[in-house]
Amino acid sequence: MDKKLRIAGIIAALAFSIFILTSPSNPLPIPEPPSSKPENKSVEILAKNLDEPRSIAVSDNRIFVTEKDGLIRVIQNNTLLDEPLATLRPANVFDGGLLGIALHPDFSNNHLMYVFFTYEEDGKLWNKILQITESENKLKDAKTIFDKIPGSVFTNGGFLKFGPDNKLYVGTGTVSDSSHLSQDLDSLSGKILRLNDDGTIPEDNPFPNSPVYSLGHRNPQGMTWDNMGQMYLAELGPEKNDEINLIKPGKNYGWPEQQCTGDEKFENAIMCYDPSIEPSGILYYSGDKINLEANFVMTSLRADLYQLDFADGLKSQKTLLSGAGRIRDVVQGPDGSLYVITSNTDGKGFPDNMDDKLLRILK
Repeated sequence: MDKKLRIAGIIAALAFSIFILTSPSNPLPIPEPPSSKPENKSVEILAKNLDEPRSIAVSDNRIFVTEKDGLIRVIQNNTLLDEPLATLRPANVFDGGLLGIALHPDFSNNHLMYVFFTYEEDGKLWNKILQITESENKLKDAKTIFDKIPGSVFTNGGFLKFGPDNKLYVGTGTVSDSSHLSQDLDSLSGKILRLNDDGTIPEDNPFPNSPVYSLGHRNPQGMTWDNMGQMYLAELGPEKNDEINLIKPGKNYGWPEQQCTGDEKFENAIMCYDPSIEPSGILYYSGDKINLEANFVMTSLRADLYQLDFADGLKSQKTLLSGAGRIRDVVQGPDGSLYVITSNTDGKGFPDNMDDKLLRILK
């Protein structure tokens, strides 16, 4: 069962976690409703009153945000458009729905985007990947390119990312904490999948004729690649033991037999959070617009946006953005800005009258 969110828990997690080593004296504040000039702000509110947003994708001139209940919202010229790009009908479950979104590497020419979608069929929950063709902010075509990923009320994973190799990577969750399907190579549950852009299986995947890239995962939330091409995964634990993993092809990360470390048959997490901070989106920042002390940026569903230094474990973890509540996802824009979405309307937060928000960190 997912964790209950209490103010005391947030404070305790942030104050006493041995992994949170330092915080700057002046993390970026959330601005008040626009009254000052945008050029003087460190953080801009680009959109407000989003409904349970889950994931962000940024193109040259547009930002796309998925909402859990099935809308793909469009922000263009710093304005949230009234009409969604698409209205889908996902299953109405606590942690499923319309989840991840990714743009094709050649999106500016082919206008292809991909979404992770929870649905119900004959009383069972499943997830699938839709390939959507858009035209002028409208859905032109949609088709299923990968299907029958086992679904769950609480742990669907659901992120989509195109890697440096132009392959589509997918994080899938376990169907329940008592399930051992994460250890079953014939199941799509609790895996990182690697696909071609049409949903077929790449010939160079680590397991022949299988979409599985790695196994033994509980609830993957975010993925990024560093400047060396190494893949990092942020993953939610059950009540504690959230993990950051360095993902290698064909490796087993232990769930449910292992949490974090302890068994030589499995890969060890490079970071383990006890108590939990609920990591979600993770990003290796490669721009030069924002002056960061460390290149890794990670969101927390407990609170705050962090910058992290993974050298020899966790060298430092500092607050980059505070006061926004639960933060779900972070991406880097073409201009080097950071874009984040809050997650205060998801039933576990404390929303204000503008939540949820899409924010841009400028410097």
